Amino acid sequence: MTWKIESSTTEKLGRFKITIDEVILPNGDEATFSFIDFAKGVCILPITNHGEVLCIKQYRHAVKSWQWELPAGMIDTADMPPRDVAKIELEEETGYLAEHWLDLGSFYPSQGSTTEEVYLFAATGLIPSKQKLETSEQIEVHTLSMEELKTLIQKGEFKDGAGLELFYDTSL
Repeated sequence: MTWKIESSTTEKLGRFKITIDEVILPNGDEATFSFIDFAKGVCILPITNHGEVLCIKQYRHAVKSWQWELPAGMIDTADMPPRDVAKIELEEETGYLAEHWLDLGSFYPSQGSTTEEVYLFAATGLIPSKQKLETSEQIEVHTLSMEELKTLIQKGEFKDGAGLELFYDTSL
């Protein structure tokens, strides 16, 4: 059962690549598939010594609003291990380093329309450092109890896909 790609075109638009494949399916039917070729990413669940979570509130232009999220970012360099990227992103976005890291696997947030894969980590032993925001980032750091985070999720105020995956995967 193979899918045969008859033709494929890719166009780069900003930080995304849009690919359109003309495919012959195993049953002989022809179909067109389009998807966004998106960089892999990381998402971190930073847990304080008091069992609280460092969350961020960030303006997201795509949805034109401030969103609750967990620290996260793209893997810009293909040869950099996801954990190393997670360490950089945690410090840049929250101003904290972490002594202990737990790899929680990865997931595809939207495998029907993107190639994005997000690697998940829990981080503990947080040490204050300095936030290092990019010029396009507006980020507020908040320390929330697990109960406060759960309430935000239940009220539909925390909608970050990778953050939700981490929250539910770690059975908090």
